[in-house]
Amino acid sequence: MRLFTAIDLPPEVVRHLEKLLETLKPTARIAWSRPSNLHVTTKFIGEWPEERLEELKRALASIGPRSRISVSISNLGFFPNARSPRVFWCGVDAPGLGALAAATEDATASLGVARENRAFSPHLTLARIKERINLKPLDQAIARLREANSSLHFGSFPVDRFYLYQSKLDPAGSVYTKLAEFPFSQP
Repeated sequence: MRLFTAIDLPPEVVRHLEKLLETLKPTARIAWSRPSNLHVTTKFIGEWPEERLEELKRALASIGPRSRISVSISNLGFFPNARSPRVFWCGVDAPGLGALAAATEDATASLGVARENRAFSPHLTLARIKERINLKPLDQAIARLREANSSLHFGSFPVDRFYLYQSKLDPAGSVYTKLAEFPFSQP
């Protein structure tokens, strides 16, 4: 099983991002994410044996109590940079989300899951860029959007839980299945 943990987006934010993707998709032939698949990954677990699924769920359920996290979705950018982009993203500002990611990292590491080498950088993957193509039309479309709305703000919302997902790769794109829900216990 290929697994990850994530927080979900409320329907209103998904609608805003869906409108954004409808505007930008015609400008570049890249692997666009489906709006229904948008989420903020807190930990990519990778391959995990199905017979150890309950053990993983127990470890995730043991993550300590925490307060709600305020999340704001805004801005656009590229990883690793605009000159050699591999991922087109939307920014996530969420004080407290890094602590949740670190706690998830610790809980999964105790079961043998490799720790991340990179610092946690919350984002929404809007598209993957698999080959070098002309992204000038996409850049121009983003510039027009910035002129109209300098912050490129797509919504804010509180988060009080995270989820364990399974990801199945499909020729038409990844299919995500929610396997478990982990509400935050208020301290």
